[in-house]
Amino acid sequence: MAATAELKWKNTAFLVIDMQKDFISPGGVMHVKAFEDVVPNVIKAVEVARNRNVPIIWVVREHDPLGRDVELFRRHLYGSADKPKPVSKGTVGAELVDGLFIEEGDYKLVKTRFSSFFNTHLHSYLQGLGVNNLIITGVQTPNCIRQTAFDAVALDYHTVTVIVDATAAATPDIHLANVIDMKNIGVATPTLEEWCN
Repeated sequence: MAATAELKWKNTAFLVIDMQKDFISPGGVMHVKAFEDVVPNVIKAVEVARNRNVPIIWVVREHDPLGRDVELFRRHLYGSADKPKPVSKGTVGAELVDGLFIEEGDYKLVKTRFSSFFNTHLHSYLQGLGVNNLIITGVQTPNCIRQTAFDAVALDYHTVTVIVDATAAATPDIHLANVIDMKNIGVATPTLEEWCN
C-alpha cells in the first residue's frame, strides 16, 4: 500500500501560483476579496505536498518598478510616481501572503505573464526533475491558473491537476466557468479533501 502511494507522487511537482500580498492581502494594490478564502487550503495543500516529498515550485510575479516587463494592458498601473506598483520586485506586495513560506529545497520561479511556462524555464526545470504530473494551486483561476494548466496540457504533461478549492477567481461563477473549461481539456479538478485522500 505504501509503495503504491509513493508511486502515485513520483514524477509529480506542485505549483503555487501568485499567492502574493498585492493580490490577496486587504489593502493590496490588486486585492481580490475572494482570494483570501483559499489561503488556508493552499497552506494545507503545501503541507500535504511536503509530507509526500513532492517538489514545490513557488511561481510569483515580480515586476520592474517602472513596468517595463508588464503586459501592455497593465502598464498604466506603473506610470504614476506616487502610487504603489503591483508586485514590484522588492516590495512588501510581492511577498508571499502570511502563512506561506519558501523552504530550503523549494524552487522559486519568477514570471511576468499569465502562464508559468511563458518566457520562463519552468518546462526545462521540470523535465530535469523527471516530472510529468503537475498539481496547481493559487490565483487567479481565469488567468494564471487556467493559462498554466492549458500550457501544461499542450506540453503533454501526463496529468494536470487543479485543486478547485485551493484556487479562486473574483466570483464563484467565473471560477466555475474556468474549471469547466479546464475539465473539458482533461485537467483533473478535485477538491482539497479529494486530493488529500
